[in-house]
Amino acid sequence: MKPADFGLLFAVCLIWALNLVITRWTVSAADVPPIFFAGVRLGLVGLCLSPFIFPAPRQIGLTFLIAMGMGAVQFGLLFLGLANASASAAAVIGQLGVPITTIFSMMFLGEQIGWRRGAGIVMSFAGVMIIAIEPEGFSLTLGLIFLILAAVSSSAASVLMKRIEPMSAMKLQAWVGMFSVVPLMAMSFATETGQAKAVMSGDPLIYLSTAFAVLAVSIFGHGTFYRMIKKYDVTLISPLTLMTPIWGLVLGIALLGEPLTAKLIVGAVVALVGVGVIMVRPNRRFPEALVGDKIGP
Repeated sequence: MKPADFGLLFAVCLIWALNLVITRWTVSAADVPPIFFAGVRLGLVGLCLSPFIFPAPRQIGLTFLIAMGMGAVQFGLLFLGLANASASAAAVIGQLGVPITTIFSMMFLGEQIGWRRGAGIVMSFAGVMIIAIEPEGFSLTLGLIFLILAAVSSSAASVLMKRIEPMSAMKLQAWVGMFSVVPLMAMSFATETGQAKAVMSGDPLIYLSTAFAVLAVSIFGHGTFYRMIKKYDVTLISPLTLMTPIWGLVLGIALLGEPLTAKLIVGAVVALVGVGVIMVRPNRRFPEALVGDKIGP
């Protein structure tokens, strides 16, 4: 990989990790309703990328289902999770998308795995369980359940991507945003309060966090990543994205003062080693890298 491209990927992973910390602050400390914030973010992404919408994809129904999995459902659950769990834990639990996608590939695409990837899947889930389960009550917290369900939603959408015609990264994100904003806003106003207060608060940090999520994370970050997975082999790109959870742990502790516990360290090491094993031995039926070969020029 060219040094300039590695630098870009490093920047993308840092931006993604910082986004977890910023979103955690926005939906907890700043008291912005999480589902509402998800709707605002995806709505603005769809608006910014609206020039890429046309011509509309022929498989519009499948595009809608993918948008729900990658957009409305995933982001709604993710932001609910971040409102109730640490950014450090979210950084690690988000990596469950890799083993879950492999499991879905086995179930729905006929993928076969060897003992190494099987061991990687077991390690990934074991690491997350170490982080998530409270030994006093042997129960998952609500925030961590939301984060795990967000990973399941994203993985299901990724498998659906196997059945859709290729489209550009910007077009995909535009449709995800346009389809997601209405159900998220409807769910927010049905279940949350304080949306007007959040908008009218005048807090510049809230506006900056929204702009960062839209411009830096979705447009620059995802757009750059999609170009990378078209340029380089999945087995090279995917393991490098493990910089994201590592940065997430560091930034969550440094910027939000989240505790660094032995349980978090051990769980993160076990989970990320398992994810790394799966990534270096990619699926044949479906690549681990997000949406893989379905992103066109």
